[in-house]
Amino acid sequence: MTRPNILWICTDQQRWDTIRRLGFPAAQTPHLDALAEQGTAFSRAYCQSPICTPSRASFLTGMYPIAHQVQRNGNTAFPDHLVLVPEVFRQAGYRTGLIGKLHLSSAQGRVEQRPAADGYEEFYWSQHPDPDWPEGHDYHDWLRARGVDAAQAYAPADDIVTHPVPAEHSQTAWATERALDFIDRAGDARPWLLSINVYDPHPPFDPPQSWFERFDPAQMPAPVFAPSDLAHHRKLAGVDQQTRKPVDPNLVPDASQRGDYSHDTPPDSYDIRRIRAAYMAMIAQIDDMVGKLVARLDKTGQRRDTLVLFMSDHGEMLGDHGLLYKGCRFYEGLVHVPMIASMPGRVCEGLVSDALVELVDIPATICEAAGLEKPVQDQGKSLMPLLTGAADPGRHKDHVLCEYMDALRFPGSVGSRGSMYFDGRYKICVYHDAGQGELFDLGSDPDELQDLWDSADHAALKSDLLLKHFSAMMLVSGAGPQRISDY
Repeated sequence: MTRPNILWICTDQQRWDTIRRLGFPAAQTPHLDALAEQGTAFSRAYCQSPICTPSRASFLTGMYPIAHQVQRNGNTAFPDHLVLVPEVFRQAGYRTGLIGKLHLSSAQGRVEQRPAADGYEEFYWSQHPDPDWPEGHDYHDWLRARGVDAAQAYAPADDIVTHPVPAEHSQTAWATERALDFIDRAGDARPWLLSINVYDPHPPFDPPQSWFERFDPAQMPAPVFAPSDLAHHRKLAGVDQQTRKPVDPNLVPDASQRGDYSHDTPPDSYDIRRIRAAYMAMIAQIDDMVGKLVARLDKTGQRRDTLVLFMSDHGEMLGDHGLLYKGCRFYEGLVHVPMIASMPGRVCEGLVSDALVELVDIPATICEAAGLEKPVQDQGKSLMPLLTGAADPGRHKDHVLCEYMDALRFPGSVGSRGSMYFDGRYKICVYHDAGQGELFDLGSDPDELQDLWDSADHAALKSDLLLKHFSAMMLVSGAGPQRISDY
């Protein structure tokens, strides 16, 4: 069989409940809906960290954070001994490319230092648009060629919802143009792997005005919230979260009461439905990009030879439990992500799988799809048997894991360490340095409003889950260099 192309689209900070076909009518995602209808969508996919760098290190290496140890945003460099899965494809003769962020090391004021063998032959790098543009920021250069003063357009604003550039000058438009060009240059008979890593819908919430106008804030669903969330947040007051002060998201402030905010710290007061409309608008523009890319695959006769994978690195609180942004928490809004795979004639069509799957499974999956050996370091489990109908679509893993180990630095952060074990019903979270934990029964409490950690009636369950959690973490903690002899 011809080795497939891989079109791998990864958004940034996109929650699981943002695709219309999967039951969320506030979303406008016709192209992602069609992709799901033409392939398999996962209703229970989980990231390995609620933070960018450790999550991306996991789905690029096939290793859990406790094994790869790339736990923090802002690292000086990525370890040279770890193999990124695009390098496996490059060595197998694939033409490879990256469009957007990589975010395996610091990108503050610079183009991040690339790993020694990241595997990308073509590298069109762009972190978030920012006035502090480094040389080599491809989106910045693209804007400058169009006469746009990027530093002025993306200068700090006094509102959490902004519209810095029109749609044709957005980062998503830039990524679309670069991707279409890459697809069009598929005439050398080599299969290709293209990673597209757009920054949206990560804050700041800054969709083009034309996309924002398609959404009515009044029609946005309310966040998951109960008054008990405010008291629960006090229990975890010593655990890092970018929200400094949780608020009742149903209280809409006057415009003058929005409060100060930054990339690291959201405001203490905000109109959550307006923010949610902006968030959905950013996703809708990404959906439009997906439609254009799939249409180009059809036009160039490459669709049946291309595995299209859509997912996100982690979620966003978006007002749930009175919180915005992210941090050392393991609520569904943060750790539960969308994932869709499609390849006509090979991947099951119209299937919605409720199996527990993880982003760490992606390298093993795309390697098997291409008939390549996964790296020795890989700890994931290929999804191909499920995707092709060779395995039960409702079962893949008994549990999923997620970690936060000093992942973010922001005003007031303490370097928290936490981890999560979820078996599909019960979720146990341990905040290791704070002496706290959470236990939720998502079977009876899908909104995670009733913490059972201190419940005497659930003491035996808690003890059993703690042992399973500890064992699961130890089993993926890594064994160091490859063994080549008996002594």
